[in-house]
Amino acid sequence: MNIDVLIPLFAATIQSGTPILYATLGEIITEKSGVLNLGVEGMMLCGAFGGFLVAMLTGNPWLGFLAGGAFGALMGAIHGIVCLHFQGNQVVSGLALTILGTGLANYWGTPFVGQNAPGFTPFSFPLLGSIPIIGPIAFHHDALIYTSYCLPVLVWFVFRHTQTGLALRSVGEYPDAALAAGINIKAYRWAGILTGGFFIGLGGAYLSLAYTHLWTNGITAGRGWIAVALVIFAFWKPGKAVLGAYLFGGVMAFQFRLQAVGTNIPSSLLMMLPYALTILVLVLSSIKGKGSQAPGALGVNIEPAD
Repeated sequence: MNIDVLIPLFAATIQSGTPILYATLGEIITEKSGVLNLGVEGMMLCGAFGGFLVAMLTGNPWLGFLAGGAFGALMGAIHGIVCLHFQGNQVVSGLALTILGTGLANYWGTPFVGQNAPGFTPFSFPLLGSIPIIGPIAFHHDALIYTSYCLPVLVWFVFRHTQTGLALRSVGEYPDAALAAGINIKAYRWAGILTGGFFIGLGGAYLSLAYTHLWTNGITAGRGWIAVALVIFAFWKPGKAVLGAYLFGGVMAFQFRLQAVGTNIPSSLLMMLPYALTILVLVLSSIKGKGSQAPGALGVNIEPAD
């Protein structure tokens, strides 16, 4: 491959990996608070539809993008009510959230299949877009991708250098110690669920407002499940989430290009590549014991007495 082929491929890698990055950061925030969330796929779908609908009705893609985040947070609130208020099983609640979100997005979205909404278009970032090779790869994108460059740093900074981040991590690691220190465990878990849900919803909204610019049922195509797996791959660390998201984005971009050039490999096999990679990542993570680095109280409900 020459550079003229690699530059568009790497640029497409960033674009394909961005919605996964948003969702993975959201899942990291949620799980850092000690709440397991397997409903990412359904939350992304609701975020994608909410963003599309609001952008179409208002003509403002930024309002649509924020609405997508709000839809994700609303789905997170359902998970919070089940797990924090009623002490329900977090695994079952998350799976139910995926089924519910998929059903709602398909039901509400079917009349809009194939329709367009105002979205985000690529532009060259001032100065940086003119840098040879790096500019065309990283700085000829839409505003949501430029925003995503800052988010992992922001999440890392909050986790590591703020009292809020420290309290959130302590709630997920050592809830008894956090309680003894006077931290409101339930309030921080609610904050983790809602903030994480907002990020996940933004990931869904990116798909309908910047990636495809139209609505189609099942628009996430399993990206929510990939985000769940990536959290383990990334050690629950925002920086490694960037590498993982772009790795999966690269695989998706590569298989689309192989299909476009008319390779002899069956398209069904090419479409399996991202999910086969997901399984491989989970297997390797299990072998290396990365799962043991999960927050200590992940998936453990806190009694109402706190």
